[in-house]
Amino acid sequence: MHFVYILILVLLVIITTLYMGYTGYTYYNTPLEKRFYHPQYSWFKPSGIYGQGLGVLGTIMIVFGVAIYIARKRYGFLAKTIRLKYMLEFHIFLCTLGPILILFHTTFKFGGIVSIAFWSMVAVVLSGFIGRFIYIQIPRTIEGRALSLSEVKNMKVNLSNVLSDKFKLEKSFVDTIVGYSDNKKQKRTISLKKLLKDSDLPINERIVVLKIVRNEISLSRKIERLETMQRLFKYWHVVHLPFALILLIILCIHVGITVAFGYKWIF
Repeated sequence: MHFVYILILVLLVIITTLYMGYTGYTYYNTPLEKRFYHPQYSWFKPSGIYGQGLGVLGTIMIVFGVAIYIARKRYGFLAKTIRLKYMLEFHIFLCTLGPILILFHTTFKFGGIVSIAFWSMVAVVLSGFIGRFIYIQIPRTIEGRALSLSEVKNMKVNLSNVLSDKFKLEKSFVDTIVGYSDNKKQKRTISLKKLLKDSDLPINERIVVLKIVRNEISLSRKIERLETMQRLFKYWHVVHLPFALILLIILCIHVGITVAFGYKWIF
């Protein structure tokens, strides 16, 4: 379901981009100094009905995409209706398609403050995709809530005590099995299977022991991954948030100047 949802959003971005590129190809492919003479200049120019409309719609997408994601993540808005991971994908969709619309709004002309806004927008979009990659690496509950480091650590058990108390195994054999649960030692569970097979344990107990060890290995890897992702998130915010703020400030300045000069689109 999640994959289908992502696929639909990706297709919408691709189809919209291809459509805009196709409909305005002759205009965007015309040299800047000759665009004034293009038969659809008044339509595609940044202040035209179509061109300015792309800017307005793209801006609304970005602002709404940021606002609704923050509302869902920090304040629990629609928490009972939409899982956070779906809201994240929707946020990425709006904040990817929005900048694309704004790109067509500029008719690929960059200069001055627009250039700063454009490259800030590129940095925000690219860092957003990196942030999504980091996000999906974090262990989560079935509802999509990120697990804290303490929650994951609490899932672990004292493997030595479990094996000694439940299966009455000798300490040397327990220590050997515990060694296989150490994620830093790249031992394969197939070796553990062979070790258990050569022991006197009944097959049903061997299956349980193997399952417990595999679970401990999985939890150890989750803890390592979570610690790494938490460190990466600190560095990620250093890039994503400042550029997002720069983009927002320039966007407000641009809209203010546009309105001041009387370019109010259809309003």
